[in-house]
Amino acid sequence: MNNRPLTLMAVHAHPDDEATGTGGVLARYAEEGMRTVLVTCTDGGCGDGPEGVKPGDPGHDPAAVALMRRQELEASCEVLKISHLEMLDYADSGMMGWPTNDAPGSFWRTPVEEGAARLAELLRHYEPDVVVTYDENGFYGHPDHIQANRITMAALAMTTLTPKVYWTTAPRSMMQRFGEVMREFGADGQEPDPAEAAAMAEIGLPDEEITTWVDITAFGGQKFDALAAHASQGENIFFLKMGQERFTELMGVETFVRVQDTTGAAVPENDLFAGLR
Repeated sequence: MNNRPLTLMAVHAHPDDEATGTGGVLARYAEEGMRTVLVTCTDGGCGDGPEGVKPGDPGHDPAAVALMRRQELEASCEVLKISHLEMLDYADSGMMGWPTNDAPGSFWRTPVEEGAARLAELLRHYEPDVVVTYDENGFYGHPDHIQANRITMAALAMTTLTPKVYWTTAPRSMMQRFGEVMREFGADGQEPDPAEAAAMAEIGLPDEEITTWVDITAFGGQKFDALAAHASQGENIFFLKMGQERFTELMGVETFVRVQDTTGAAVPENDLFAGLR
């Protein structure tokens, strides 16, 4: 037996993903004394530049954007009290179908075995009890999210570790509410239109298929502030314009599907560490 603390490792694609899907559990388990490890796979260089300039537009400098987003990520980690940040620093692949998907050094183009071998080293080093990443579709089809799932599952297979493994998801009931809130706050035309909001309702899983519901209401403020740390990214404005109270009301439970377990903890569960303490 060693003396290491119980450890949660979250494997995410871009700077800011840690706040949106797992900010609550990272903050909660840090508060409870767990060691929290964030692995961010890409540099975020396909994000928005200053003044919201988009990739491919004049004035967008991927290297400068990546540097800015690294600083924002470090600020988010401070807010969430993340113990360790590990950057794989692959080039951001952009959205599915973008030319950046196949650019040299892009995460999407990287052989799964290569990325998995690097992640396996981190798994062996930290020996996490719980690992969280995306589902096989990357939640909504983003190539870097899909690749994060692929390298995580391949990396686990390269080790002898047997952590509880979870994929992030969202209950359909919540996605319906989310669509309604998007329409409410999208009246100024800056946010997705109703058709896009309706499409959001198809993301996630039926409520009864979700294995794990973690209440993070007490950490909603930290999650909100972590997202605010990534203020350069226009997609975050929608969440932030809700205000902290409304944001926490909507985002106060984080949900997962348990895909690997040796503890025998009953599902549905309300704790990623159920059966481990």
